[in-house]
Amino acid sequence: MSWQAYVDQSLVGTGNIDKGIICDATDKTIWAATPGFSIPDAELQVIVDSFTDKSPTKNVIEHGVKINGEKYMTIESTEDSLKAKKGKEGIIVIKTAKALLIGHHPEEVQTTNAYSSVAELAEYLIKVGY
Repeated sequence: MSWQAYVDQSLVGTGNIDKGIICDATDKTIWAATPGFSIPDAELQVIVDSFTDKSPTKNVIEHGVKINGEKYMTIESTEDSLKAKKGKEGIIVIKTAKALLIGHHPEEVQTTNAYSSVAELAEYLIKVGY
């Protein structure tokens, strides 16, 4: 399956994610994305840095994250995942060994359901070496 098919079928196709990106976890090269959905490099770098931030209060917890200039409040940040919300919509990011999976969920979808959809794809990619 192509990277675009993973975005279209395994993320957006679940009905829990309305926009998605799969990119390289280190150099942030975009492998596939929902048409019209992108994240500027500087904003993506903040997300990438969150996975190695060991400070008592992570930068993304204190300041949130921006997606295309819109601020999302970080509700959880671990060394391999990030959840952020703006009102009822949200962003889910899961890091695998080689990829970042980024999903946006609309207001009508709960963050836990969106997270499950992204996590399911992440688990599969980890099993196949990504």
